[in-house]
Amino acid sequence: MRETVGSGPHPVARILSLVANAGDDDGTLGRRRTSRCRGRAGQAVHAEGVLGAKVESGRHGSLRRTCRLRDRHRIRAPASWLSRKLDLLTFCFRFRWLLPVAMATGRLGVRETLGALNTALGPGEPVWFKETRARHLRARDFLAPRPALQARFGDEQVPERVVRAVAGLQGPGVAPVLRCAPTPAGLALQLQRPAVFERVLGAVAAYAAPAAPAAPGPRVLLHCPALRGAPGALRLSQLRAVLVADHLARALRAHGASVRLVPAVRDPHMPTFLQQLRVDWPAASERAATEALRSLALAELSPARDGGALPPGVLGTVCLKEVMQERGRAAGYDPNLDKCLVTEDLLCVLAELQEAVRHGPGDGLPGLAATPDADAGGCMVVHVVSCEEEFQQQKLDLLWWKLDAQAPLTQRHLVCGPVKAAGAPGALTAPEYYELRHAQVCKASALKHGRELARDPAWTEVFSVLSVATIKFEMLSTAPQSQLLLALTDGSVSTKGTKSGTFVMYNCARLATLFEGYQHSVEQGLYPTFPPVSSLDFSLLQDEGEWLLLFNGVLPFPDLLSQTAALACAAPGLHATARTETMCKFLVQLSMDFSSYYNRVHILGEPRPHLFGQMFARLQLLRAVREVLHAGLATLGLPPLNHI
Repeated sequence: MRETVGSGPHPVARILSLVANAGDDDGTLGRRRTSRCRGRAGQAVHAEGVLGAKVESGRHGSLRRTCRLRDRHRIRAPASWLSRKLDLLTFCFRFRWLLPVAMATGRLGVRETLGALNTALGPGEPVWFKETRARHLRARDFLAPRPALQARFGDEQVPERVVRAVAGLQGPGVAPVLRCAPTPAGLALQLQRPAVFERVLGAVAAYAAPAAPAAPGPRVLLHCPALRGAPGALRLSQLRAVLVADHLARALRAHGASVRLVPAVRDPHMPTFLQQLRVDWPAASERAATEALRSLALAELSPARDGGALPPGVLGTVCLKEVMQERGRAAGYDPNLDKCLVTEDLLCVLAELQEAVRHGPGDGLPGLAATPDADAGGCMVVHVVSCEEEFQQQKLDLLWWKLDAQAPLTQRHLVCGPVKAAGAPGALTAPEYYELRHAQVCKASALKHGRELARDPAWTEVFSVLSVATIKFEMLSTAPQSQLLLALTDGSVSTKGTKSGTFVMYNCARLATLFEGYQHSVEQGLYPTFPPVSSLDFSLLQDEGEWLLLFNGVLPFPDLLSQTAALACAAPGLHATARTETMCKFLVQLSMDFSSYYNRVHILGEPRPHLFGQMFARLQLLRAVREVLHAGLATLGLPPLNHI
């Protein structure tokens, strides 16, 4: 399996390309004028010679990019130089979050490395891939496949100047290159692994957290209508929507977005149940005022049929088809939408949404910038609904537009697919599902450690965390739009399985036990205290499992956090997609790689001085794995366990 995330052009090299193709009024751009231009982050861009250009900065290093110039002294500009200038400004605006972070930090990045590699090959589609499988990583770290190179350069070999440019690649966030050579599979590249170990493990905290945003994040309103009822009425598909919304909110907040959660739960039993699930959601006791919306609704209501009386709480009906036609928003809406029955409860829902949008974010940074998917007030509304609730939510959207002229112009639906429980005697409710998993966790612990342990109050918290971990990994390991099949057998909560949340928590506890064992040995005088990280010799990390943990686990984690927080709302239409499943899959794979390495390699060796160097290097690597594991669990609302 190979990764292509972030394989577009390197941001700095892309700016260089745009500048090099921009022209003066007379159609040419003199060499003196191209020799130096300032980027918004203070980078100095130089155009040098026939073979290439160089981005220089004393603090951030340099990036060499091979490019062809039509003339040594003059660069012929395109006919419309102004459009090129506008393209440059547009690019700088689009990457305003990325550029300052890439230039201001020394953190290596998979996205930056792939972008620079693709830029070094010249114009064209991205071709480089990051290797992830252990058998491929024995010989290379990145690969440009031969078929893609043949499409780029023809049947001829890759020009030697391109190979040299790739081998000498440098730049902000770009991992140091050891060698680049043609192979039967394509152009293979291997990194300077000791240098990468040193850069990454010398700044562990920078890789266990997302990059600080260069600009304030957007305002996001997450609406989960499933939480308007009581826990006993919560179906499994609705529980899935709640967990997706909670995970998405945590990921967005980690990236600087200001997130407001709606509705504030009012059922007296719901806060306790959400606390069991470790879902962070607001509660309220008062309803929003509906007088203004009620008067607007009465003006739009159609008269009752045959003049008959309406049921209690029902105000009348409103035609919605004309709203779709007026606003041109028929794309994605159910064609059967026609009339909406307006009730007092429905107006309360609208009033709460209206108040949440108009009164600003519930948390996060002030002065938040608007996004393309936000209304004039800069708030993006995302309704996280189960597939059974989607039709009713579409009605609510259109009614909001009809009654409120200041309603958000863009509302997106993140629809969670159905949940099927194999072997269930009937339709399980969310509380019944939790009790089932909790009983299975207790039973598995009793079989392994005895019934006394299962009844020990000191282990109550551990069993609760394991139960929630099982539920969240089951519900979130599949893309939210897809159908989910649950296996309700006892075997699904075993720590021996490699797909479950209990397996991840088990390896989290193994890491805690490892560091506790080291600290205990230090107190006994067997090992010295941990030395400064700058004094460690990371060239002693030669095992392929060690590179696998760093290259597939620690190094790409910041990019993974960005993927988790990304909402795909660019396409026209009603629906949004989110990759909330990526975190669970990543944590499971990281736990598998760690478990394989830990079972094979003895970390805490004999207390002999000549073995301490390798032991400390390995401990620092596993400290980074532990930090990444804890950060990933935090996005799921799960605390790390120290023992199981």
